[in-house]
Amino acid sequence: MVSIKDVAKEAGVAISTVSKVLNNYPNVSEATKKKVNDVVDRLGFVPNAVAASLSSKRTGRVALLIKLNLNTQASDEISMQYISGAVHRAKELQMDVITVFTSMIEDMTVDEVTSYFESQGIKGIIVYGMTTKDKVVHKLINSGRFKMVVIDAPMVNATTSSVSVDNAKAQYDVAKKTITENKCKKVLYISGEEIGYITAERLAGIKKLCEEKKLKLTVRCGQFSELKARQLAMKYAKNTDCVVCASDMMAIGAMKALIDMDIFRPVCGFDGIILMGYVGKQMNTVKQDFVKISEAALDELNRLLQGEEGRKVTIPHTLVRLKYEDIIC
Repeated sequence: MVSIKDVAKEAGVAISTVSKVLNNYPNVSEATKKKVNDVVDRLGFVPNAVAASLSSKRTGRVALLIKLNLNTQASDEISMQYISGAVHRAKELQMDVITVFTSMIEDMTVDEVTSYFESQGIKGIIVYGMTTKDKVVHKLINSGRFKMVVIDAPMVNATTSSVSVDNAKAQYDVAKKTITENKCKKVLYISGEEIGYITAERLAGIKKLCEEKKLKLTVRCGQFSELKARQLAMKYAKNTDCVVCASDMMAIGAMKALIDMDIFRPVCGFDGIILMGYVGKQMNTVKQDFVKISEAALDELNRLLQGEEGRKVTIPHTLVRLKYEDIIC
């Protein structure tokens, strides 16, 4: 078996130089890269197990770039559903998948992130939970070095597709159902993170509804935090007719606050997480199928890897009231 030492000796360079070339470090001359790569090809050197797996008939290796929700002590059900959907579809498509958390690359430059992914044999990346402040990811998308799919973000170019539900319409739909059922006139809306793309889209949906219905709208930022939503409900809910929340976790926080205050206000959420079935109040919510969204993202990434251009893909949503009986097996 050919070793990295054999490559270094044949190319007349240090072992560390061969390593830098194989890992796509930016501070290596083009002449050195060519010399080392020519030797690698001539000797048939396989750098590691990753490269060996890529030499099989599998169609490619992709990374799932996931941002965990640190604003709740509850388990991150959404991320686990995303991973489940991606792994299931990747197996069907004969793709290798690795999971990378954004905290692992947040201190890297775009060149370092590029080298990191290329050293892992990554051809495509799916980005979950992207915000307006994820500058390195923005640069990675604009570079075109990888085929990419973003979930819940509006980026589309030749090498990048976007996959999501219609967040504005979904927020409009669930709020309209709740407000109509309860004949509400004054609405407290608890929005998500200010830096989130879906925050702006969902806010646009509730604003459109309140303008059409001539409803009084009070907007407060809940940061997708159950605790923050509870605090906001404690402060503002008494002077409103209902509470519309941009996530289920915030809806749970708001509902618990109302119970503690011993007042009734209808509350609706967004996401359709299992935890809503344990609350016992059967709130309206938007049901997103995170498994199917992630499967669609893998399908889209596979399409991009086949040479197709990026596009926007919209996944259907449904409105539900989750009951305990709906979620137990």
